Amino acid sequence: MAYADTRFATRRRALSAKLAGMRIDEMLITNPIHVRFFSGFTGSSGALVLAKDLTAEIATDGRYTTQIAEEVPDISSVIDRPSDEALLGRIEGPRRVGFEADYLPVSQLERLQQACQDDVTLVPVTGIIEEIREVKDNTERIRLAEVADLACRAFEGLLAAGELAIGRTERDVAADLEHRMRRFGAERTSFDTIVASGPNSAKPHHLAGDRIIRRGDLVVIDFGAHARGFNSDMTRTVIMGEADEFSREIYDIVLRSQLAGVEAATPGTKLVDVDAACRSVIEEAGYGEFFVHSTGHGVGLEVHEMPAASQTGKGTLRENMTLTIEPGIYVPGRGGVRIEDTLLITQGPARIITPTSKELRVV
Repeated sequence: MAYADTRFATRRRALSAKLAGMRIDEMLITNPIHVRFFSGFTGSSGALVLAKDLTAEIATDGRYTTQIAEEVPDISSVIDRPSDEALLGRIEGPRRVGFEADYLPVSQLERLQQACQDDVTLVPVTGIIEEIREVKDNTERIRLAEVADLACRAFEGLLAAGELAIGRTERDVAADLEHRMRRFGAERTSFDTIVASGPNSAKPHHLAGDRIIRRGDLVVIDFGAHARGFNSDMTRTVIMGEADEFSREIYDIVLRSQLAGVEAATPGTKLVDVDAACRSVIEEAGYGEFFVHSTGHGVGLEVHEMPAASQTGKGTLRENMTLTIEPGIYVPGRGGVRIEDTLLITQGPARIITPTSKELRVV
């Protein structure tokens, strides 16, 4: 007999309670990440309907007949496609059925409306699933720490092997780092690996190109691994061969900013205040105009998810949330520095799950 993971039932109960409060009878879930979050199903095609009374049905196509039976033993399954239409067509009204408005194109909504019976009303819903996902359960915390650890080990291995070296291209370094993450258990990268050297380091999302790394370059490496559904995210900046006064100055400022953000990240702290803790250090040093992005974001089934620490961020941190702290300075034509950790928010100081050294490295 297949084992049903109780985590998914717990999550469905949390959503059902929210639906009841919104006078929604059932919720159609079509985002594959959310289907996985509430059921454990990892296939690329599927939909889930959850009622406020906790009854549920899941649908997929014939490719996943065996897989859905193994992964979701506690929910009745329908093998049909399109899965969303198949589930909606089975709902008898009068019912108010929520749908994920943030993930549904207008053309798909029109198709779903045609699939509904006359007394079924589709209701747009936003934000409630993301809110449930913000606080990580024990298994999620373990998986996130594991995938962060493998990325850290890959980075340290890259440095120890001398694969980040003068004369190599950014693309070569990125490929070697990604290969190491794969060897340690990553299924893929969380996002396109950033290796930005010299003047490219002043571009926050430069990725990795054909530029040859030179002596004196600042090199920003932003990378993450994906394994067992979860993601990691971290950034380190190194200096090649020798460090000039400018490089040392902005590195020190960004490090102090990052440490201030880590210290501020405690339960009950407003997300705007976490951003301000980082931003104020850089502004006081005279580089405020060169910190051009937000301070951080949550990490989980997606590499960028709620909460968001920014100048317009809403809400406060809660225990067992994740948050990146990633301030940066980017001076066009000269170079840039970013330092990023992923934190797990705890009752005491935040737990850094990307503990690779942040001290200035000249390699």
